[in-house]
Amino acid sequence: MSVFNKRNALVGFLTLKALERRRKRRSGAKIALFVALGIVSAGVLAGLFAVLYRRHGSDELSIEGYGVGDDSEEEIVGEYVTAGPEPIPAT
Repeated sequence: MSVFNKRNALVGFLTLKALERRRKRRSGAKIALFVALGIVSAGVLAGLFAVLYRRHGSDELSIEGYGVGDDSEEEIVGEYVTAGPEPIPAT
C-alpha cells in the first residue's frame, strides 16, 4: 500500500488551503488590532498634552493676577487672623 494516494493528496491539499485562509484572516485581524492600538495611543498622547497645556496655561494666569504695587500688601497670604477667646480678668 502506498502512502501517496488520491485521498491523502486531497486531505493534504485541503489542509494547506485551510491554513492559508487562516493566515489571511490573522493578518487582517493583526492589521485591525494595530490600527486600534494606534488610535488609542494617539488619544492617550492627545489627552496627556491637553493636561500639560492646561496646567501650563493655568500657571501663567495665576502669576498674571499678582501685580507689583497693588493695595493688597496689607493682607498676609495664607494666614487668617481669628479672634481668640476673651482674656480672663485677673482678680
